[in-house]
Amino acid sequence: MSRFEDPRLTRSEILSFLVDSQIFSNVSAHHLADPTPDFVADLYTQLLIYLDSFQEWANGVLAALEQLENPDFHVESVLRMNLYSRVKEVVASLHCPTLFTVKDLLKPNAERTEIFISAILNFCFHKDNKMNLLKPIVEELNLLDEQQKEWEAKLSQLNAEIAEYNEARERELPLVQEVDRELKELRQTISELNNHQMSLRTTYRKLKDVTIEMDAKVSPP
Repeated sequence: MSRFEDPRLTRSEILSFLVDSQIFSNVSAHHLADPTPDFVADLYTQLLIYLDSFQEWANGVLAALEQLENPDFHVESVLRMNLYSRVKEVVASLHCPTLFTVKDLLKPNAERTEIFISAILNFCFHKDNKMNLLKPIVEELNLLDEQQKEWEAKLSQLNAEIAEYNEARERELPLVQEVDRELKELRQTISELNNHQMSLRTTYRKLKDVTIEMDAKVSPP
């Protein structure tokens, strides 16, 4: 037996899972005990949706209809055949030893239908368990992703502020250079004035010395 066929689910377990997981809520034991083509078609379609395989099947239907001259006359048959092909692929991928045939879709019987549904639902159990185990990791990754986006937003804002500062600095650079030039000239002027002041002091001292000397000469003994 395959890993997904075993354990074989009972009819009540199949019903419970279909209803509880909201895969196919409009189902009863009678539907499984005496399945009709419409019932199994609807059931397999809902299972494909649950397994995220519906879009692939729908695309196959559209592609097949596009190849026909009068697609409106063949919608029902194309839907059935593409549903059969997709369900057959799913069942085969689960390594179910019971082969899914066209008859299982057109003239289903309870025993074979429950074998296929049981295998698919066991895979659903497996998938859901894996998803539950991965859920905390996914949530943590989502949190880290949000934090990364926040940091990227902050970094982007800081880069924008830096760019704005650099632009303002470039705009003000000529003014700064002019102020530096004027300051340099002012310092040069101050230096020249200091030198001139020192020269005046030296001249003043010399004149004072000469004055003292002359006063000494003209003063009476």
